[in-house]
Amino acid sequence: MIISILGIQGILLNRRNILIMSMPIESMLLAVNLNFLVFSVSLDDMMGQSFASLVPTVAAAESAIGLAIFVITFRVRGTIAVESINCIQG
Repeated sequence: MIISILGIQGILLNRRNILIMSMPIESMLLAVNLNFLVFSVSLDDMMGQSFASLVPTVAAAESAIGLAIFVITFRVRGTIAVESINCIQG
């Protein structure tokens, strides 16, 4: 619970650099992974442990895609500040 609250606060307090905003998302994924493991052990069920083994895969894919978007945005705009990203239209 504490890790997820710290992740939410990290997103709310860091709104200037989008790269630093992505780090609390990883800590929230860690909190979800920890919850899967704890409830799997307490309920004596292997399903939570199998989900916990898939979470690092999702986190790695999210980090790779996010970093690719950051690099492309930096090449086009020259900055990865959140204020300049708000004007991107898809």
